[in-house]
Amino acid sequence: MMASLQQFAASVGAALFAGAGALPTLAAASGDVPADAIVPAFRHNCVACHGEHGAPSGDVDLSALRTASSLKRDPELLRTLVRVLDTGVMPPPGAQPLVRESRERLVADLRALLHEAVSSRRALPRTPMRRMNRFQYNNAVQDLFELRVDVFALPERMVREYGYFRPETGRMPDELVAGSRPLGKSQLIGKRLAGVAPFPQDLRAEYGYDNRGDHLTLSPLLLESFLKLGLSIVESADFTELTCGAWPRLFAPPPEDADTRIAVTKALRGFLSRAFRRPAGDAVLRRYADHAMARIRSGGSFADGMKAAASAALASPRFLYLYERAGTQAAEPLDDFELASRLSFFLWGSIPDQVLQDLAADRRLTDPEVLRTQVDRMLHDARLKRFCDSFPAQWLQLERIVSSVPDRKRYPDFYFLKFRTSMHMMLEPLLLFETVLIENRSILELVDSDFSYRSELLESWYRDGTRTEKIPSTKIPFRRVPVTDRRQGGVITNAAVMTMTSGPAETQPITRGSWIAGVVFNDPPDPPPADVPLLAKAEEAHATEDLTVRERFAAHRTQADCASCHVKIDPLGFALENYGPTGAWRDTYENGRAVDASGVLFGRYRFRDIAEFKDAILAEKDLFARAFAGHLLEFALGRELAAADEPALDRIVRAAAPGGYRIQDFIRQVVLSDPFLLKYNPNRPGKRPRQAD
Repeated sequence: MMASLQQFAASVGAALFAGAGALPTLAAASGDVPADAIVPAFRHNCVACHGEHGAPSGDVDLSALRTASSLKRDPELLRTLVRVLDTGVMPPPGAQPLVRESRERLVADLRALLHEAVSSRRALPRTPMRRMNRFQYNNAVQDLFELRVDVFALPERMVREYGYFRPETGRMPDELVAGSRPLGKSQLIGKRLAGVAPFPQDLRAEYGYDNRGDHLTLSPLLLESFLKLGLSIVESADFTELTCGAWPRLFAPPPEDADTRIAVTKALRGFLSRAFRRPAGDAVLRRYADHAMARIRSGGSFADGMKAAASAALASPRFLYLYERAGTQAAEPLDDFELASRLSFFLWGSIPDQVLQDLAADRRLTDPEVLRTQVDRMLHDARLKRFCDSFPAQWLQLERIVSSVPDRKRYPDFYFLKFRTSMHMMLEPLLLFETVLIENRSILELVDSDFSYRSELLESWYRDGTRTEKIPSTKIPFRRVPVTDRRQGGVITNAAVMTMTSGPAETQPITRGSWIAGVVFNDPPDPPPADVPLLAKAEEAHATEDLTVRERFAAHRTQADCASCHVKIDPLGFALENYGPTGAWRDTYENGRAVDASGVLFGRYRFRDIAEFKDAILAEKDLFARAFAGHLLEFALGRELAAADEPALDRIVRAAAPGGYRIQDFIRQVVLSDPFLLKYNPNRPGKRPRQAD
């Protein structure tokens, strides 16, 4: 379907821009208003291939298109048209360019049609029921039992923090100590429950996150492992009153003269309500109490009985799954408990705390002012570190740095002892993100910042591509340093991204361009066709030794199937060509040829170097802001975004712009958006909605 949309977009682009300067404005009113700026162009340029003669090209039939209402029948198509026009993918190369005023007017009118199209349907994409991923499970169990240790090791948590993360202060320290978990074995040695083994890591979607409902399956084998995992947690030798803050109210025996059944029921009522994120019904409570009492009557202690019930709760779908109850056939508000759960898993990667639970029980959380207050509270809580441990690394796709292995002969300084320089590299963009978040700075600093956090190794690496001899491999001191050279600063041009988007011996402009398209603009390219010609290999250097990388990649642009994508990703990738395979700056290649990093962004901004490339991005800051808002919203909802989400993204950016695009404003507006506050979970016809137990 995406290929069809791209083919159609190409046809639209060719049609629209033949006489672009004279196009009238498309009316955006409701009803059968003639699409004056589009329909004539369609009929003159497109229908010959799309429906007038035989099978429509790309399975898109335009022969019946007469009015704006016809366009509104396909919101996803409208969404694609807005995107290709707004990002300059269309007009295609060689076509007459669209003057800025006409393009902006056309985009605005198409976007207005899109808003009408999705609002008239009164539906949002269904947010799927999904189980917790491994990171969320660890956090939820930790919070549920108030554990003072981790449940199990989490290599996906890239930064090990040594006391610097204090969001309540609103300030990151000038000097801090951090560790790198995935690349430093010693960083995985922390306090955790003995004998508890984690289930397999849930990989993120190719262009998404590891909390996506369509990726989080539960096989019978995994379900069995959850049963064993719950038991191993409560039976661990380290699961004691010293490590479990909830021990006194859950596992401590009642007075001898107390009724054991009453004590069990009382302890389980609060525990199950917290674990299941809403009050446990009497029937559910009775089943778990019966389970605990059976263990006690068979000779177990009070703690044994409660552990049996607690471990069973950890394997319950009510605990493992994030879900909303079935409702009507239209989008409708979440109830307070659903909102509390969605909010806590977004910002804390875990179950709601008691404050959120109590507000939900009083039906006050859905009050907008109360909700804003709670978001502010959560943004200043230490548990916000979990958001920083999950979202930015996945947004930036930093797990790719783990497998980066530059050629040892060409880049010997990249390796030291048993470690790699990437241990230090990967921490820089994450510390920058945490600073922007804690200090509530503009997200535009993620593109171009005047400061960064550097270790001594990184300082020398940016200076001349070599490392110092004084290199810590575990706890790494970082300093906040000014960045005056615009070749550095932000997340786009840091050494981690440059290294992980390169091969062992050379840069990969297509990989870099695809990274920017997906990460910075939230518009990833489609996978390449199977018959893409290969670049000449290093051993064939005799045939290509005098060529630049740009010249060697020219073969890809000669294929029609490749050209449409290369128009979008080539300028993005070659803009970074001055950075070598390990992120060090270079002006020439090894063959002496000068590096050419020039290009055109969005079809309208010419740039000569990386500073002008950053300027081009910032000139269209709403495009970056909208893309970033989309990433946040997708992470918050655990699903792909669709055309119905587009109005919310527009409102988020409009609301954040007056304050200078501060990151906490984006987070607040995501929480206050319709996709976040509403659910679309229609009950099957003829089936009554399930009530609480």
